[in-house]
Amino acid sequence: MLSILETINSPSDIQSLPVESLETLAQEIREFLIERVSKTGGHLASSLGVVELTLALHHCYRTPKDKIVWDVGHQAYTHKILTGRREMFHTIRQHEGLSGFPRISESEYDSFSVGHASTSISAALGLAVGRDIHKSDNSVVAVIGDGSLSGGLALEGLNNLGTSSTRMTVVLNDNEMSISKNVGALSRYLTRVITDKRYNKLKSEIWDLLGNLPNVGKGIRNIVRTVDDAVKHVIIPGKLFEDMGLRYIGPVDGHNVSEMLEVFNFVKNETNGPILVHVLTKKGKGYRYAEQDATKYHGISKFSPQTGDVIKNKPTAPSYSSVFGSAMVELGKEREDLVAITAAMPDGTGLNEFRDKYPDRFFDVGIAEGHAVTFAAGLALQGLKPVVAIYSTFLQRSYDQIMQDVAIDKTNVVFCLDRAGLVGDDGPTHHGMFDISFLRSVPEAVIMAPKDEKELRDMLFTATEHQDGPTFIRYPRGSGTGAETSGPFEKLEIGLPEILHKANSSCAILSLGDFYTDALSVHEMLKKDKIDTTFINARFAKPLSKEFYTNLFTNYSHIVTLENNALPGGFGSAILELANDLNLEQTPKILRFGLPDSFVGHGDVKKLREELGLAPETIYNKVKTFITASQPTLV
Repeated sequence: MLSILETINSPSDIQSLPVESLETLAQEIREFLIERVSKTGGHLASSLGVVELTLALHHCYRTPKDKIVWDVGHQAYTHKILTGRREMFHTIRQHEGLSGFPRISESEYDSFSVGHASTSISAALGLAVGRDIHKSDNSVVAVIGDGSLSGGLALEGLNNLGTSSTRMTVVLNDNEMSISKNVGALSRYLTRVITDKRYNKLKSEIWDLLGNLPNVGKGIRNIVRTVDDAVKHVIIPGKLFEDMGLRYIGPVDGHNVSEMLEVFNFVKNETNGPILVHVLTKKGKGYRYAEQDATKYHGISKFSPQTGDVIKNKPTAPSYSSVFGSAMVELGKEREDLVAITAAMPDGTGLNEFRDKYPDRFFDVGIAEGHAVTFAAGLALQGLKPVVAIYSTFLQRSYDQIMQDVAIDKTNVVFCLDRAGLVGDDGPTHHGMFDISFLRSVPEAVIMAPKDEKELRDMLFTATEHQDGPTFIRYPRGSGTGAETSGPFEKLEIGLPEILHKANSSCAILSLGDFYTDALSVHEMLKKDKIDTTFINARFAKPLSKEFYTNLFTNYSHIVTLENNALPGGFGSAILELANDLNLEQTPKILRFGLPDSFVGHGDVKKLREELGLAPETIYNKVKTFITASQPTLV
């Protein structure tokens, strides 16, 4: 006999199901999610928390005509399962498989492509206003978590929505705020009253009647409004939203399907204008390991469903994140002025140890990268040494603050960019492949990339000692080369590369950052072919030592650059520009290797590099042709 889930191929298949069947389906979906994600890894805790909420939305709304916009998309796994992608779900986050996030190109049910936080309200408002212009009648719903609501963009969207009369619903998926049982029960009672058709009709008629009473009507209205506001401030946590211009409904039990069906049907059919529905959920709901440790299961690798234990691969070197975190603790002991800032990523960036050791010098500002940067600038102006640890892809959100609030006054802030370059399973929204390109335009910035773990430590030390403006250190996701991470820190000379092997030849290979291992392999393969090349660890994307590179360009007719960044505006571009600007008698031929001028999909990093022509063997063949060709061309 088929399970209910096996009969669901589109949202229309659940819209006639009774509540009892929806509750059974919710349990089947949880079992399906745990079983599948245990094999692929993925964002489990957040998806388990919104199973009933997703069922209720798709039961009440007629997607894809009605639009549901998910914020970030970590919680959209059930949405994918219900919208015809169940049979493909085993490929999620795998190379050429389903994306881990909603993608317009993947399904007509995905109304907006997401991956970064706080975008849903603005996007949904655009969809709703566009609907109004076209005089259509579909509904638009934005689903946003309480964490994403801390982002400035979400508040900007709320502000705009509240001043409009646009018919649109915001569902606040709240899995963090604590509401006592008594207040929660009273609020739910009020919600039932507020959503009652008779109450709304009576309220409207009485309000209109009061407005028509001469002299006393206006005064009574003011009194009623004052009392109403006072009561709501005490017992309804949504008064803030009502003050912003949204009608607030909630809190609603996000695991009670019948309660949500009642609310969403009311919102869809009986209301106009902007509405916020406050839904309470529990991350990891239905899987006790995820309920007990939602952070661990937020983005989990392969694990055992029975024990909850992560299935570990062979022991590897420490991750760059953990090396950075340990170095911060060491430096924090030596420097009382050292402070650390993260944007809701203390674990992901490796700062949890610093947080525990120096709580008074650690600041988690939530999902607010722009604020993190300007906050750091303020700290620096008070004589502190702030280190801002943010994933490369999320630093894109704070470019204006970097330029205006830090760089323009040469404020001493250190930026540590985790997950730089290709990151793998999370795909184009999370690859950190543009930071060199957009940071090179920051005047007098210092941009570094370590070849290994020891160099990361030394670069962090160098950055904290730097007193002439912002410094940026970019490093990849995952483990390094296994280099020694103990011993004293070494201060590096700003802008100066490291010559690892000097050869009496016409070609020099310049490797930046984590391309070091593959670049070394290419160097060794060429050596076996009797082609000896000078091998250089560039260390810096900015500034570039004019003395060093003038000597390099003068003595080598062929230069090869390798970087884990997009080629446009990247390190190779910087080398090309410098070679041109130096006005040498003869400019060397330059061959660049890096990421393409396009968004890169998701999948295993090794496979992605092979697909992009960046495997060591492919690079070796191109470099060999470049060196030996009688008329090498500029790439």
